[in-house]
Amino acid sequence: MTSFWRRLPILLLASLLMVCASASWGQEVRFLRIGTGGTGGTYFPIGGLIASVISKPPGSRDCEVGGSCGVPGLIATAVSTQGSVENVQSVQKGELEMALTQADVAYYAYSGEGVFADGDPLSSLRAMARLYPEVVHIVVRAGSDITSVADLAGRRVSVGEAESGTLVASRLILAGYALSLDRIEPSFHKLGRASDLLIAEEIDAFFMVGGHPLGAIGLAAENHDLRLVSISGEAAEAIVAANPFFARDTIPAGQYRNIGETETLSVSAQLIASEQMHPDLAYRILRALWHPNNRPVLDTGHPNAAQIRLESALDGIAIPLHPGAARFYEEVGLTRAGVY
Repeated sequence: MTSFWRRLPILLLASLLMVCASASWGQEVRFLRIGTGGTGGTYFPIGGLIASVISKPPGSRDCEVGGSCGVPGLIATAVSTQGSVENVQSVQKGELEMALTQADVAYYAYSGEGVFADGDPLSSLRAMARLYPEVVHIVVRAGSDITSVADLAGRRVSVGEAESGTLVASRLILAGYALSLDRIEPSFHKLGRASDLLIAEEIDAFFMVGGHPLGAIGLAAENHDLRLVSISGEAAEAIVAANPFFARDTIPAGQYRNIGETETLSVSAQLIASEQMHPDLAYRILRALWHPNNRPVLDTGHPNAAQIRLESALDGIAIPLHPGAARFYEEVGLTRAGVY
């Protein structure tokens, strides 16, 4: 007992120091997970950049003196996943606090339609921001006789991982050409694995949805002759008409070695969160993401991150905005009819 009373001043001093330190940091440490995609795609590096600009670990210098402009006490990390479908499911279940996902996947998940028609709607999903357009890549070997999506009938085709947005888009595009998974020999691979199998001639083509240039495709194209199959003409128009999340787009020449300009389709990448996230935290995250001091990080960190712009943050949003996000966009004067 005597020993305890002798140690009491030390214990009180330690507690006081901890309280003072906590006060100086602004709030207690909070960890946040951002679901992304495979490490060879676009979501993982983009998620990492977002994590870096919204984080402000305890002890960081203030934003005004060149330090972090993130949320005080927040430590965000990018988590590699299979992609959009896994991400929306994990956000719904509380296994991820935020995630990147394709706009079509977010809508179908929230409304319980499309590939989510057999289950309950993922009604806790909330939009934070539209990020950038993602284009559909259909990659074949340069000497392949596959010149149209219709030529994929009966071929060995990787259509994306089992819980990826690429798989969702693949099904919709195949349907636009009167095809389905039953009419091809489908496989379900990560981007890097699909690229390796194509080069080894173990598959004939693969789909991948992501911002260009995709690192794994670029690396493969540096050492092997590849080609992109276009999505164009009446079939493309029909796909866009039936699926308004798609837009006509083009992969410019020079994105990949010896591959010319290719017509294709795109769908936007979005940042989502759970409705369970505290509105003040969501508000602070967006203040950090769009802080002018963080613009250079996005502009130089990745080609697609440079397209993450406040003025387009509400484009294509078809699920409810998070209340904290709605508050932020209202304050900056950015609104769109019917979004919230």
